[in-house]
Amino acid sequence: MSKLPVPPGCNVELATRVLAAFLKEECQKVGFQKAVLGLSGGIDSALVVELASRSLGAENVTAIAMPHQLSSPMSLACAKESAAHAGVQLEEVDITPMADAHIDEAGLSSDMSAAAKLRKGNFMARARMMTLYDRSARDNSLVIGTSNKTELLLGYGTIHGDMASAINPIGDLFKSQVVALSTHLGVPDSILNRPPSADLWEGQTDEEDLGFSYDSLDSFLHLFVDRRYSKEELLAAGFDEEFIGTIAKRVRLNQYKRRPPIIAKLANRTINLDYRYARDWGF
Repeated sequence: MSKLPVPPGCNVELATRVLAAFLKEECQKVGFQKAVLGLSGGIDSALVVELASRSLGAENVTAIAMPHQLSSPMSLACAKESAAHAGVQLEEVDITPMADAHIDEAGLSSDMSAAAKLRKGNFMARARMMTLYDRSARDNSLVIGTSNKTELLLGYGTIHGDMASAINPIGDLFKSQVVALSTHLGVPDSILNRPPSADLWEGQTDEEDLGFSYDSLDSFLHLFVDRRYSKEELLAAGFDEEFIGTIAKRVRLNQYKRRPPIIAKLANRTINLDYRYARDWGF
């Protein structure tokens, strides 16, 4: 590809105010004063915990680090540093017994194929989300999501795993914007400078999995989704035809991950088709 447009920017001052207000308002509207989130040691969850601490008060936010025996020790170290910087309580839950019980039963323990790695990673993600929702019930707290817009558009996440949450403050921020806002809020350098990784196996990185850099993906997705560029306009912007086709197809095929389950229509008002209020207003 020729020289590409720069990734989208971010008005960090405005974004901080809007997202902090969003978290407080949306939590309180559904009767919660507290929040819980998974803290992976990566930049996305580090940004969310900073926003939640500022919005709800550090004393009302619980971060859960959920390492597996295959997780990098650096992930836990970064999670601890992130929680300390945000001033929130950090709880550590080892998901190894829970995850490995299923992995062993499924006959995946010694299987190192790509398909097996994916299945193991998906189960670990869902084990972590089960843990978060259990703590949500224990503490009467709302589960906050940490998936960014780039990941959501590309389906780079586990449905009912890391993509599950009650509310998500960063789902409309591309990865490059997450970096800008994290830098503004003082996320520790050890996290800012760390290659993004789901930490599902040794040496795994997001960009290697995706096959492209976040900068190139964000540049494309911003023009393709937010600004609705045509194929001709995208080609003129410097993207090659194969890249355009590959990413556009991935966005389309992963729509099912971004929407509630499709309900077969039988009545006059079908949930999510005709009955689509943002919340139940009552009479």
